Amino acid sequence: MTKEYLLVIMSLVIKMEIENKIKEEIEKVRPYLQGDGGDVEYVKFEDGIVYVKLSGACSNCSLIDFTLKDGIEEILVNEIPEVRGVVAVDE
Repeated sequence: MTKEYLLVIMSLVIKMEIENKIKEEIEKVRPYLQGDGGDVEYVKFEDGIVYVKLSGACSNCSLIDFTLKDGIEEILVNEIPEVRGVVAVDE
């Protein structure tokens, strides 16, 4: 195996580990959202940004910005150094 190939493999493994940590933290938050009739789903992690899909009551809630920035983003940024922010997507 070439050095470049090994670097690519290592990079993918690291990204997978980060994604697993993100998913674990999101799973901790989900019961609170589900208790209010909403939900959050991990979509992807790219360039330090976590993309999530909010559904149910969360998708049209007036407090969505608070939930996203002061809730989900705050937790992920504090727990996972590689995360710089969270963005909601419609998929």
